[in-house]
Amino acid sequence: MFLISDALAAGEAAAAGGVEAFMMQLLPLIVIFGVFWFFLIRPQQKKQKKHQEMVAALKKGDTVLTASGVLARIIAVEKNTFDLQIADVDGKPVVIQLDRDYIRTVLPKEQQLKF
Repeated sequence: MFLISDALAAGEAAAAGGVEAFMMQLLPLIVIFGVFWFFLIRPQQKKQKKHQEMVAALKKGDTVLTASGVLARIIAVEKNTFDLQIADVDGKPVVIQLDRDYIRTVLPKEQQLKF
């Protein structure tokens, strides 16, 4: 009889601390998510926004570096792509078409290509 009443008393104490125990288990997960957000997700979003702004500002005549390392001059701007001149062969331009997402950087005016 003493054992049953002790077990019931322990069950009532555990039920009363259930919410507190749950919050203590949840707290490390919240902290980990906060760290990931601050150090990984947020900087990546800033970088992506800056790249989108740079690509939106591109115009004909700009010299760019593509993600594959090709230096090229923009000769036409379309909705989702750019026509890029990468060389001159026998006086004829060599043109490739590239998606907007694959432009890495815009080169300064001092580094313009001479075709």
